[in-house]
Amino acid sequence: MSDMAEPGFARQPEKPPAATLGALGWLRAHLFNSIPNTILTLLAIFVIVKLVPPFIAWLLIDSKFVAANAKECREAAGACWAFIAEWYRFILFGRFPYAEQWRPLIVVFIFIAMFLASCNRRLWGRSLLAIWIGGAALVLLLMFGGVFGMSYVETALWNGLPLTLILAVFAILLALGRRSHMPAVHSLSVAYIELIRGVPLITILFMASVMLPLFLPSGTTIDKLLRAQIAIILFAAAYLAEIIRGGLQSIPKGQYEAADALGLSFWRKMRLVILPQALTTVIPPLVNTFIGTFKDTSLVIIIGLLDLLGTANNSLNDANWRGFYWEAYIFVGLIYWSFCFFMSKYSQYLERDLNKARRR
Repeated sequence: MSDMAEPGFARQPEKPPAATLGALGWLRAHLFNSIPNTILTLLAIFVIVKLVPPFIAWLLIDSKFVAANAKECREAAGACWAFIAEWYRFILFGRFPYAEQWRPLIVVFIFIAMFLASCNRRLWGRSLLAIWIGGAALVLLLMFGGVFGMSYVETALWNGLPLTLILAVFAILLALGRRSHMPAVHSLSVAYIELIRGVPLITILFMASVMLPLFLPSGTTIDKLLRAQIAIILFAAAYLAEIIRGGLQSIPKGQYEAADALGLSFWRKMRLVILPQALTTVIPPLVNTFIGTFKDTSLVIIIGLLDLLGTANNSLNDANWRGFYWEAYIFVGLIYWSFCFFMSKYSQYLERDLNKARRR
């Protein structure tokens, strides 16, 4: 008998084996598809069973949320979240005057609002620039005070999360300088970038905080916060310059020639044609630098500035609440993670949205 199907009848497709479908199929394909992977999977399950339940019990079930002092917390077997409840204002705002800590709180919300506004592509352009200029002016007004009934607060008292955000927000790009065809500008840009990339951030912070005042005229001082801000900006700008230079080099020469053929000036060509395409191609490394710089602001503690991590460390010096390092660092870590996770997820969305034409 012939194996050919009779005319008018279609052969029914065979169903795949049940073991390759659903959750069982996914497990076989990803976790148990070979002997080494099976061994690693079983080891991972063993570690999770041994470590995760005790950690959850310490974190939530056996933890202490209300306590008068450290002694009551230590009597419990879990985490002492009462320590965070007692010290959260100092961790977040440091030595900023207690009665006016509503001001740095508003500053944090202003930064969050500006970040969210930056995510709205309809605002990109002059509207977003105006938002950031107005927001930055309002931040300085609230932090300094001295007007509208607010007391003046010196920068030495700017601590905690507001200081971390202020130090992390920067926008200096030197890629165009390195791409310049003018020999002097090109050489200076290359020298600057190679010099800054060749030394650690701690060295630059020490130079700005300790060495720079030695070269100033007698009686001349520069605010320590401003020196730290400039040092971080210069350090981050060198890395951003190289990232954006890579994006500029990825643009075909025809795009430059087409912009020149339209009669666009150099700055209009860069703003309207070249930079939008270049920045789209370097979103992942660009955001990675933003995240790294945001976390590197914790290094300012070595020059006497108390950022979020610095205030958390100081709160542990209280004799009544000494020793709760895990709770303090988990609290601070969640704040850092929240900002970094937001930047990461938004960059992924932006990359997908802007690269639709290149998607395969």
